[in-house]
Amino acid sequence: MFPTVRSAALLIGLFSACPFYAGMAVAGDIAEPKGVVELFTSQGCASCPPADATLKKLVEQGDVVALSYHVDYWNYLGWTDTLSSKENTERQYGYAHAFNRSGVYTPQAVVNGRDHLIGTDLAAINQKMDGMKSAGQGLTIPVKAAMNGEEIDINIGPGTGKADIVIAYFTKKEKVEVQKGENTGKQMEYWHSVYDVQTVGMWDGKDMKITVPARTLGKGKKDGCAILLQSSKTGGEPAEIIGATVLMAGRKRD
Repeated sequence: MFPTVRSAALLIGLFSACPFYAGMAVAGDIAEPKGVVELFTSQGCASCPPADATLKKLVEQGDVVALSYHVDYWNYLGWTDTLSSKENTERQYGYAHAFNRSGVYTPQAVVNGRDHLIGTDLAAINQKMDGMKSAGQGLTIPVKAAMNGEEIDINIGPGTGKADIVIAYFTKKEKVEVQKGENTGKQMEYWHSVYDVQTVGMWDGKDMKITVPARTLGKGKKDGCAILLQSSKTGGEPAEIIGATVLMAGRKRD
């Protein structure tokens, strides 16, 4: 349920994916993000809209890599979340195992892959990130990404340890009118909704550069991606994030 993909087969699959229009994306505005916030949410959860609004504020802060993962286990309440996937649910359960928790909940905010809290409290989330940064548990490894024709160049600085290079592809903004379930009749707005996560390599503590295809960024509602430098537990569960950046489609180089 919690695989860590490092095989050459995945890289081959990535390189055979659809090309991206050259010159259409540059690195995001976050030069040195102070943290990564992953919100696990659902359109069928009555408690989630305030957390979705909080994630939007985190995106607007401009100093946070903020991602939204829609889970599918609330779909039985009468509304199938249009952005949900079993992979997002598996990622959340992976964190639950890493945190030695017996279950999951929404809205849950996971900070730097290290700890979690309710996703509605903007001040508490920022305080958690600031505290981790002060304790040396922030994003200590520099990660940069930029377009190079139809490919993405990813540069990672030196440090200690090992970590996976993970790309989370997302839609910048999505509006959904919920027609059933606990949020019936609400017009919802979602930011940075993740639709695919791929592990594209492994970092071993040295300066590193890899190049991957841009896949389908910029096509339809596929607007950007976050590059995460993330360690994993022995069972493959996601763990500490030690570096990150964002790459947005739809911009041209200065």
